[in-house]
Amino acid sequence: MKKMNEFTLAESLSLLGKKEISSQELVSAYFEQIDRVDAEVGAWITLDRQGALRQAARIDDHRLKGLALGPLAGVPGGLKDNLCTTTMPTTCASKMLVQYTSPFDATVVEKLAGADAVILGKLNMDEFAMGSSTENSYIKPVRNPVDLTRVPGGSSGGSAAAVASFQAAFTLGSDTGGSIRQPAAFCGVVGLKPTYGAVSRYGLIAFASSLDQIGPLTRDVTDLAHVMNVLAGHDPRDSTSAPVDWPDFRDSLRADVKGMKIALPKEYFGKGLNPEVKAAVLEAARRFELLGADVDEVSVTTMEYALPAYYLISSAEASSNLARFDGVQYGYRADDFEDLRDLYVKTRSQGFGKEVKRRILLGTYALSSGYYDAYYKKAQQVRGLIRKEFSDLFKTYDLILSPVAPTTAWKLGEKSKDPLEMYMEDIYTVPINIAGVPAISVPCGKDASGMPVGMQLIGKPFDEKTLIRAAYTFEQSVGGWRHDG
Repeated sequence: MKKMNEFTLAESLSLLGKKEISSQELVSAYFEQIDRVDAEVGAWITLDRQGALRQAARIDDHRLKGLALGPLAGVPGGLKDNLCTTTMPTTCASKMLVQYTSPFDATVVEKLAGADAVILGKLNMDEFAMGSSTENSYIKPVRNPVDLTRVPGGSSGGSAAAVASFQAAFTLGSDTGGSIRQPAAFCGVVGLKPTYGAVSRYGLIAFASSLDQIGPLTRDVTDLAHVMNVLAGHDPRDSTSAPVDWPDFRDSLRADVKGMKIALPKEYFGKGLNPEVKAAVLEAARRFELLGADVDEVSVTTMEYALPAYYLISSAEASSNLARFDGVQYGYRADDFEDLRDLYVKTRSQGFGKEVKRRILLGTYALSSGYYDAYYKKAQQVRGLIRKEFSDLFKTYDLILSPVAPTTAWKLGEKSKDPLEMYMEDIYTVPINIAGVPAISVPCGKDASGMPVGMQLIGKPFDEKTLIRAAYTFEQSVGGWRHDG
């Protein structure tokens, strides 16, 4: 029999609605699981036990009185620690912000509060969302719950690990170049990078403003539809937020891909792809064909340029966004300094970790006089070519199917000394952020070591409903979510 914290979000909502369980019981069950396993997993940075139980009690009281409740009423979730909150610190897993509490809540935090969700706390991540393994956290590394000797992926590693180890019913992450999808694939959960502009970025501490997008991680596609119903929508406080009339994503939860046209880019299945990952994703393609979809091999010629373009654009934007952390306004400040310049140098040298400094240096160099045209401008031109290629493909195809990452989760420390090898892990995910289109990671198998393999479905801009329908159809055809805990 399932423990209370092992129910899916949808199952929890049903049981809560029928008053078979209370929100206080459910929240307590999740905190008990956190106490049991998180010392080893390391998914959480901050827990708000009193606040969560107080919110659960309020919801239970309103339910007993028959008062109106939001669509996620009483369900416990967690937030990546780069989402601003007034009730808990927002650290970005960095020494620079380790004691910072925001004076305002992110829009997505307000939306979850409006939906009566219960927030358990803030989740661990790579510092300032820069990394692919969540080993770059200043606080502590995160371990993969499937195999504690391996990484959970990054930068939303804490968000994925919490869902996979039954420490939260859902979590939010941010995705700049694969940071929701890759950890979802590594931990065997579902993760969506929505279309750029679909979910408000107001209150997200920026890494690369033209690439970042907030999205959900859940145990299955049904749960993801419930969370996206709350997150998606226009926000006048975010100038990049798109005024789109969103459907009820639960209407997409029907097993039907008949006549759907799916592209299979041959460049995504070439050199460097682990054979077991390749076999699992190609098997998923065959399953889609059996389910009635048309799957065609296509060519994506810009793929080889996406990774260098991404690291130039994202590092340039990071250099600009992180310039504010100077020891003057807020955040960490060096104790010992002689003058203003010395304050800047010591604060930033001591406050930022190695990976963050590496990307700031790269970005500052790419934006500097004499190099701007050669690097940053050229990368933006490549961005235009990538967007056009995706746009042209979507004139014929409804979806693109690919691996999420070239490998499954590797051992802790295995790639941390070679940043270029680590960057190569993003090769299949970064083109999606550059193009601004949505993509979902769905478990599609395991390798010989039992580590999860994720497939990536890429959709047309603002067509998340088709992504969810295709992902749901596949998931139902293989028997639903099958993570062993």
